Amino acid sequence: MTLNSIIKPIISEKSMNLAQSGQYTFRVSLNASKNIIKQAIQQLFNVTVVNVKTLKTKGKIKRTGKKRLISKQPDIKKAIVTLKPGESIKYFEAKDKKSKKKKE
Repeated sequence: MTLNSIIKPIISEKSMNLAQSGQYTFRVSLNASKNIIKQAIQQLFNVTVVNVKTLKTKGKIKRTGKKRLISKQPDIKKAIVTLKPGESIKYFEAKDKKSKKKKE
């Protein structure tokens, strides 16, 4: 149950800035508690979790198609995990892009 509670990491500009300060963002299942999230992150990445903050986002209602039928996006739960100072998750490390310019 604990490993299934982590759905995927959230890779965005804001989450990458948080990752530099030791906070990592994950999308988790709606029924996952903070203790379950903490245990899952510690098992998956072999790190020490200090703090877990969670937030739920309601799904948006959208109108789609020719008849403009109403459909609802799913609700989402995010977890922001703070690690012990000095530890990191390599999945969130940004790679430097080297600009390749052709010399003429």
